[in-house]
Amino acid sequence: MTAKIAFDEVEVGTELPAGSFPVTRATLVQYAGASGDFNPIHWNEKFAREVGLPDVIAHGMFTMAEAIRVVTDWVGDPGAVVEYGVRFTKPVVVPNDEKGALIEVTAKVAAKLDDHRVRVDLTAMSEGQKVLGMSRAVVQLA
Repeated sequence: MTAKIAFDEVEVGTELPAGSFPVTRATLVQYAGASGDFNPIHWNEKFAREVGLPDVIAHGMFTMAEAIRVVTDWVGDPGAVVEYGVRFTKPVVVPNDEKGALIEVTAKVAAKLDDHRVRVDLTAMSEGQKVLGMSRAVVQLA
């Protein structure tokens, strides 16, 4: 599979379709099983509060993975993402209810690079706060 987006069809400022990703405590338990990260701050409310957190928080790597889905859905090929990095600015707090939390992601093409690559800047928010800073991906286009 290759990127379904052509480099010549993309301009700086192009906005990618936004994404909203729900996160529940069950999601965190499933992610812990898949990742092997069983840190109790991600599933034990009492422990999370004892270490100074407001509640259970989502795994940072889970938050990163949800955010990049906006890019991979747009480009049509996860392998087209050749670089991706973020700074963690705020945790995604996940309450113990059916609703859980919501990670809302927007992205836009910030620069056209050499070799049919673009830099995409992402903004990830939860509860009105930016949860990822300096969130950038370099994507290989057709």
